Amino acid sequence: MAVNNLNMKVRSDPRRKARIPGTLKYYGQSVNARVVDISATGLALDLGAPLNASIGSPVRIDSEELGVLEGMVKWSHNGRLGIQFRPNTNAAAQVAAYFRFFHQDIQPVLKR
Repeated sequence: MAVNNLNMKVRSDPRRKARIPGTLKYYGQSVNARVVDISATGLALDLGAPLNASIGSPVRIDSEELGVLEGMVKWSHNGRLGIQFRPNTNAAAQVAAYFRFFHQDIQPVLKR
């Protein structure tokens, strides 16, 4: 993650909105989840049930569209998790293939 001249953290990789169903696995627990945004280095998930995942804990995301992705919890807030992919996995290649073959830009449901 880059730091700008105001010492604020900014994302180094652009995120794209998505609606990808999957399952989050965390220490023997499984929770239905939906990927709501994704980049080459991580993703954000909406969880289908409460999960007390600790920051820095390893997780696994199983999805038909993305395959199996491994990462660690970067943040947790109101039923949503931020996941950073593990650098030693093939997550970047899987995400690139997803964008090449499957991704469709998501438009907001409500227009103001």
